[in-house]
Amino acid sequence: MTITAEPFTNVRRIDAGDLSVAYVDIGDPQAEPVVLLHGYPYDVHSYVDVAPLLVEAGFRVVVPYLRGHGPTRFRDARAPRTGEQAALGSDLLAFIDALELEEPVLAGYDWGGRAACVVAALWPERISGLVSVNGYLIQNIAASQTPIRPDLEAGFWYFWYFATERGRRGLEANRRDIAEVIWRRNSPEWAFSAADVDRTAIAFDNPDYVEVVIHSYRHRLGLAPGADRYVELEERLATAPAITVPTITLDGTADGNFPATDGTQHAHLFTGPREHRQIPHAGHHLPAEAPHAFAQAVADVAEPPGDGEGTT
Repeated sequence: MTITAEPFTNVRRIDAGDLSVAYVDIGDPQAEPVVLLHGYPYDVHSYVDVAPLLVEAGFRVVVPYLRGHGPTRFRDARAPRTGEQAALGSDLLAFIDALELEEPVLAGYDWGGRAACVVAALWPERISGLVSVNGYLIQNIAASQTPIRPDLEAGFWYFWYFATERGRRGLEANRRDIAEVIWRRNSPEWAFSAADVDRTAIAFDNPDYVEVVIHSYRHRLGLAPGADRYVELEERLATAPAITVPTITLDGTADGNFPATDGTQHAHLFTGPREHRQIPHAGHHLPAEAPHAFAQAVADVAEPPGDGEGTT
């Protein structure tokens, strides 16, 4: 079977929790499901090269737009436009429920990897495995005021920018151009084009984009409160719950903001079967930069299609 990026133009929609989620769904509906989750500032096109590989390997591939991105919309005009990690994880669980996915593999990076880690940690019985770029991504908000190396702090300029009213206005006015600056720092060896940025930037033309993004970065720095509905979940996440499901973690050796590690940093937080891999020349946008390596990690952590018994 040959699948191209064309199915990514065939966007579906389903009500799930607070959201009407827009998503791509390709492959055999009866096949083993894989949910691929994008980060910020990116969109579902992170997976245009990964998805065909997984479909050809026999998987069903589902790729949702996260809250505040693309055609995904809030169902209630009064719902808080929070971008906190508990909201992202709750969105993902509701999406799994709405599609009635049976123990999917979750795979992601950045915001999407964080959502996947939240579900893996809090609801492990709902999934069969995890692929996470940069390891354990559940935020330690209590430690957010601890400084890191100055060269790494410089890469997070947008954290501090978004903490200001000037940054909010800048994001409102320059969504695409801010993304391009972040892409270049995140992935210094990735030869992306202006057309690549333009394609993804369409997803930023969402009425809730600015509010969700600004809240996400302010909340993770302890500068904005979370929504009342997520207080209990955030308290559970603050304990750094262990991830018990079979997991493969990935680091790109050319990640401009998150230097590749040997995987030992988070080892104590993965109490189930886990393998760590370094991917040469890949940056932060790893599935787009190294799609074969990313797809292979998903296939390796997943149950063999149609087999029903795990391999990890």
